[in-house]
Amino acid sequence: MFAYVGCRTTKKRNARGKGISCYEINDKGDWTLKSITKILENPSFLAFDRTTSFLYTVHGDDNDVSAFKVENDGSLTFLNTVRAEGRNPVYITPSLNNKFLFVATLQGGAVASLPILPDGKLGAAVYVEHLEGLDENGVSHAHECLLDHTGKFLLVPTQGRKIGYERVWVLRVNDETGKLTRVHIEDARTYDEPRHIDLTPDNKRAYLVNEKGNSMRYFTFDDTTGVLTPHQVTPTLPEDYVGQGQASASLVHPSGRFVYASNRIHESIAVYGIEEPSGFLRSRQFISCEGKTPRFMTFSPDATELVVANEDSDTLKFFAIDPVTGRLTYTGKTVHTESPTSIVFK
Repeated sequence: MFAYVGCRTTKKRNARGKGISCYEINDKGDWTLKSITKILENPSFLAFDRTTSFLYTVHGDDNDVSAFKVENDGSLTFLNTVRAEGRNPVYITPSLNNKFLFVATLQGGAVASLPILPDGKLGAAVYVEHLEGLDENGVSHAHECLLDHTGKFLLVPTQGRKIGYERVWVLRVNDETGKLTRVHIEDARTYDEPRHIDLTPDNKRAYLVNEKGNSMRYFTFDDTTGVLTPHQVTPTLPEDYVGQGQASASLVHPSGRFVYASNRIHESIAVYGIEEPSGFLRSRQFISCEGKTPRFMTFSPDATELVVANEDSDTLKFFAIDPVTGRLTYTGKTVHTESPTSIVFK
């Protein structure tokens, strides 16, 4: 098994990363660094195509997305780079039929459809959905474009940052043409700054993390119409904590029973249980991320561990997941890697 770690590389970000790191993972779970692909700046979010034969990366703070072929030994062969059609691409995901790579751009305030060609290269965007701001010069800052489990909709949280709208836009996907059509808008509370959203495996519930609101918002999701219906807001920080925070990631466990949120500044992970039949969140735990700036996290392939990328302490930290409660226990395992921001497994 291989793990690929994206990172920040630029002085602007005070980063120490060098490129996309490839680790080989043995049967004991030990990680061994095999290679670092040092091409272009800030490979800060990674995604495979549906066959895992090709790896794609955004170039954060820039305007581009790059494609790589994954070789049998885990190494990467550069294929090409195309424009993201917006500044600062932050999230990418392939269509279910593997014909398009969707990319969200933060300062660009848009979602673009990039064709995935038969050889894994990316084509120029065939469609761009611009998410307008408060006036003709404004934009709504797209931080994610999550594909629902049917492949019919993209859920796009946007941040206002004083010039745009704080909301979740739902776009219907035509995965034959790449066209994206707005079908629903769900506004956030003022100054919440929605960041990332995730869906339960049954596609019926969505959990949105609000970066500045330091909160999780629970919706039911109608995957025939694309409509989100809000039901609950709950904090990502302990009630006795009175300092600052910046919530980052929202992650639903594959069991559909637990939700996790990462907190920068507070440097913690919030753990929630999903109550049945309501879907409401109940706080289970706040635990140190064992590092600094937990921008990103993901589950191990068998979903028994949570892997947290602590960007500003140059570490990946591993937490065992209790299968009954979802609570986390730090295993003591650490992988040292500079300025990590994304992890994918193959």
